Amino acid sequence: MIIGVCKETELNEKRVALTPEIAQKLIAMGLNVTVESGAGLASSYTDGDYLAAGAIVENSRTNVLKTSDLLLAVQAPAKDTINHLKQGAILICFIWPLQNKEYIEYLKKQNITSMAMDTIPRISRAQSMDALSSMSNIAGYKAVLIGAGILDKYLPMMMTAAGTIPPARVLVLGAGVAGLQAIATAKRLGAIVEAFDVRPVVKEQVESLGAKFVEVPLEEESTETSGGYAKELTEKNKEKQREVIHQHVKKSDIVITTALIPGRPAPLLITKAMVDDMSPGSVVVDIAAEQGGNCEITRPGETVNHNGVYIAGPLNLPSSLAYHASKLYAKNILSLLNLLIQDGKPDFNFEDDIIVNATITHNGDVISPFVLENS
Repeated sequence: MIIGVCKETELNEKRVALTPEIAQKLIAMGLNVTVESGAGLASSYTDGDYLAAGAIVENSRTNVLKTSDLLLAVQAPAKDTINHLKQGAILICFIWPLQNKEYIEYLKKQNITSMAMDTIPRISRAQSMDALSSMSNIAGYKAVLIGAGILDKYLPMMMTAAGTIPPARVLVLGAGVAGLQAIATAKRLGAIVEAFDVRPVVKEQVESLGAKFVEVPLEEESTETSGGYAKELTEKNKEKQREVIHQHVKKSDIVITTALIPGRPAPLLITKAMVDDMSPGSVVVDIAAEQGGNCEITRPGETVNHNGVYIAGPLNLPSSLAYHASKLYAKNILSLLNLLIQDGKPDFNFEDDIIVNATITHNGDVISPFVLENS
């Protein structure tokens, strides 16, 4: 069985789906690995590294695609790439099927078996395959560094001969994986940190990192999905939430927003009126910019100066730490392949929760219950 890896073609995508370390482990499993020349250079993995691991390095992208039984990627490959794959080939990457229905139809038409790293269920057995969490960790860490880089203040308290500088105040909205990493990073840098999430269950995690949990009394009985994600609130509860958040936003030096709802646009958490009340020089870093943003003023891919307040809408934060992002993603891929490949061949056992939820298309049909139930 031939595993193929090509250079990513999406704008600003520096990650690679397979590192030399994991290529070597796949080869030890009896699989063949072919890598397009230069595929890993943007993430600091050279062709020589892959050759030393036992992989074949191929100059022709088309040849890699035509000979691959299973293609590994980070971003979903363009249609002109899919066209070169053999009928029945397997594709594993981030697909975001609820947002890319036309692409799913194309995969069905081309008889491509596709598995999405973004629909792997959040169960304990699948933790080692959870690429979303791996990438969110990086995004949360990097968001704080971006905020600290824009802010014209120290983050920690500084005691100098000229006097004492108080620590900066950081507010993190959303306490999922990205939010918790943002909290931890801001604390390590010496800031005073507060955090809010619609799920009261995360309060203990927030406080364990040394942050104060901002509580909003909500009428919802359940604010969390079975998959551990936040549910969208009613309009009444959204208004309550905004009132409390407004008071905390206006006294913060940096606000990190991380709230996402699977298959839906990012919820609006910070209105223009809230930004208007922030002090000049303050910063909002909106991790959810790619899904529309949590801040009303966010422009994806830009940093906006709104009356002296900076709103950053960074895109693809994991790619900015491409070396480690690729390393983690490749390990997630390996864990999935250890489950999928039995005796050198893929075994699509749809009795397995992980396999059935991750498999988007197979033999011309949509398989994943996650996709079928939410389409």
